[in-house]
Amino acid sequence: MQTVRNYYEVLGVPRNATPEEIKKAFRKLARMYHPDVNPGDQAAEEKFKDINEAYDVLSDEQKRSEYNRLLLGTSNKRRPPKRPSSASRNGTNPEGAYRSEFDLWKFKDFASPTTKQTRVVTSTRPSRRDVEARLTVPLQKAYLGGRQRIRLEDGRSLEVDMPPAMIDGQKIRLKGQGLEGGDLYLKITVARHPFFSLQGQDIYCQVPVTPSEAILGGAVEVPTIDGLVKMTVPKGVKSGQRLRLANKGYPTTEGNRGDQLVEILIVTPSEPTPEELELYEKLREIETFNPRRHLMSY
Repeated sequence: MQTVRNYYEVLGVPRNATPEEIKKAFRKLARMYHPDVNPGDQAAEEKFKDINEAYDVLSDEQKRSEYNRLLLGTSNKRRPPKRPSSASRNGTNPEGAYRSEFDLWKFKDFASPTTKQTRVVTSTRPSRRDVEARLTVPLQKAYLGGRQRIRLEDGRSLEVDMPPAMIDGQKIRLKGQGLEGGDLYLKITVARHPFFSLQGQDIYCQVPVTPSEAILGGAVEVPTIDGLVKMTVPKGVKSGQRLRLANKGYPTTEGNRGDQLVEILIVTPSEPTPEELELYEKLREIETFNPRRHLMSY
């Protein structure tokens, strides 16, 4: 008599395990027995197939419900039902016989391959499953793309060709890298950068300048995603004023680029030298500019 394989024992979970517990057990075992982790180990490969087969059934609500009924039936200590007679096939369906060929198929589908007949008639190969994984990349990597090695939750390690100009929420399809021939979808998250931030296709940053640079103007070096460039600060620039570096932003899908927006911050020295203090004293004596003059009218 054929017996139903106990997929709960394969995954090491109780009969009343929640879907989350089943998924957690599957991931743990998949990492342990994956062929990439156990190259050339035939026993590990067979165990990995068993794990996938069990998860394919227990992770599907309908399959699991049918499987539980079959598993309960095989644990019954009563005599097994007799094979349907010719009368039952003609429609009389005597008590204890299989009710339909579909019932017989369901039984064989979950039966352990303990006989030659079962191995010939039944295929236990799990169905293909697409998988989604999250991948966080630095802004510079998202901009440049290129090859990168990633490690998945199931223990696999893959080397992936990343496209340039990736954005938050973008999905990259890796054909055939899912479960049982399915596809793997990498959902991209671009990590926050300590200096740059994306505003659509524009790149925003803040650049500090000294009081003398703000008053006199001149060229200052500014970091961009492509490296340092020189930017001309106009005379009398104000703190908070934004300057624009054309075509130094993030690429668009059409191949164009946004701009880099540079916000000016006027910063005073925290520890000026004695010579600088002396010059500031002289400047205070001769300067005529009073930024609080308009307050006198209130």
